[in-house]
Amino acid sequence: MKQQRMAIVYATIDGQTQEISERMAMRLRERGKEVLLSPLDGFKGDMAHLDALIIGASIRYGIHCRKTTEFIRKNKTVLEGMDTAFFSVNLVARKENKNTPETNPYMLKFLKKTNWRPKLMEVFAGKLDYAAYPWFDRFMIKLIMKLTGGPTKTKAPIIYTDWKKVDAFADRMAGQFPTVGR
Repeated sequence: MKQQRMAIVYATIDGQTQEISERMAMRLRERGKEVLLSPLDGFKGDMAHLDALIIGASIRYGIHCRKTTEFIRKNKTVLEGMDTAFFSVNLVARKENKNTPETNPYMLKFLKKTNWRPKLMEVFAGKLDYAAYPWFDRFMIKLIMKLTGGPTKTKAPIIYTDWKKVDAFADRMAGQFPTVGR
């Protein structure tokens, strides 16, 4: 059986999307997939030689990284002709009623903006780390957290990411993206 070639490309601000992408790549490799892992802005892969492409993006101030939107718009025709997955990493996904692609406002806004429908989608809660943020971001994120009922005074990082959910998504991708002969 031919080994499937996949790429995971990601846009991260504080590193949590990268950690999630690394975990998915490891899980997919354990299931016999050949996986290229790359930051979105450094992706040099030839999509014509891939069986599947997974795109991950983080949120800052309610917007997915601009590079992600540009990449999808630039490559939309190619993406529509292959197996694709998309995952969003954001703090609002820490809330049970906003942690699915159908209920997460940032995912819904992103899909509408790009007019792109990947085969698989998921939403993961990110990491809150006030000490790592520049002053302005720390101030703004604390304000947003106050308005949304989140923690505003924490010295240690809070990782909201559900790693079992990340593993389950990788397992879904391994099963949903059949090996394609080229």
